[in-house]
Amino acid sequence: MTIALTNARVLTVHGWRDDLAVLVDGERIVGLLPHDHAAVHAARVQDLDGALLVPGFVDTQVNGGGGALFNAEPTVEAIRTIGVAHRKFGTTGFLPTLISDSLDTMRAALAAVDKAFDEGVPGLLGVHLEGPYLAPERKGVHDPKWFHAPGEEEVSMLCAPHRGVRLVTLAPERVPHDVIARLAAAGVIVNAGHTAADHATTRAALAAGVRGFTHLFNAMTPFGSREPGVVGAALDDPDNWCGLIVDGHHVHPTSLRAAIAARPRGKMLLVTDAMPPVGADDPSYVLNGETIVMKDGICQTANGVLAGSALDMAGAVRNTVEMLGLPLDEAVRMASTYPADFLGLGASHGRIAVGYRADLVAMDDSCNVRRSWIAGQSS
Repeated sequence: MTIALTNARVLTVHGWRDDLAVLVDGERIVGLLPHDHAAVHAARVQDLDGALLVPGFVDTQVNGGGGALFNAEPTVEAIRTIGVAHRKFGTTGFLPTLISDSLDTMRAALAAVDKAFDEGVPGLLGVHLEGPYLAPERKGVHDPKWFHAPGEEEVSMLCAPHRGVRLVTLAPERVPHDVIARLAAAGVIVNAGHTAADHATTRAALAAGVRGFTHLFNAMTPFGSREPGVVGAALDDPDNWCGLIVDGHHVHPTSLRAAIAARPRGKMLLVTDAMPPVGADDPSYVLNGETIVMKDGICQTANGVLAGSALDMAGAVRNTVEMLGLPLDEAVRMASTYPADFLGLGASHGRIAVGYRADLVAMDDSCNVRRSWIAGQSS
């Protein structure tokens, strides 16, 4: 039976509306109609009690959650656990993210994603391989023992037919640009990240097929007056997408505001880079053999290296409003519409509109999630 979600302030593609009901039939949105419309009365009405109803959040960089770390457990069960943990914070679509690891672990992760699709794990959109084709000079918390340029076997593996979205983060100075072009031609989304490239190399990589930048500012050459670096190339190019970690720890709010102002609207997206403590009671986890304890909202090694984040998408939206001063509707788009567009899913995800998947979040004015729907199924 068709469901009518009523008594909500709805973020439509034209802005906020408080005079519409959202009709859902199966996996899809089938109508946005006035509350007194006959179709609304004929449906099973669910009163949302004045909540904000927004498109479900899409997170392209999720290392872990609910106590699970994808590197430690490249399994369907871990993917499911991560999805459940992040759904509590409004994430209705996500890419489990594997940081630099062995080829066997990469194969296991890709196989787990395919199996998770077969099993219908809610919210799964694909996979993000963050490395191991990265620069030792900008390694962050990645273990450089895994770093190398991809050989033919790996390129073929990455280009093979796959389920969902496949995103690969690499250092463009470490990977031949004809390989970048080959990946892009095979439908792989290529991001630059963990890179010591100069401006000219980054521009050439963009021309070869790089589509975006992983956690802008972090683990890349900075924007300088005479050498614009990776950050300068990212901000100057109008066509790429940039991921931002808005947690107050990874990047200063002034830098974030300046970057957002420099880019065309729709090209900046929120990511969490989340680790196992998100949605879990245990603040600790093991990464590269080291026990890391999340403290005061910060995940870092004993040497002070940031090791992912304790951020969730609802928190990222809240921070974008409170720290950066953006309007709530734009912060929500940065968490839903723009990442969906980046992933090539903008015709089906990230908007409340007729024909779109019913991936929805009901939240209060402080971005506390009350309820969510994935493909029309309520949490």
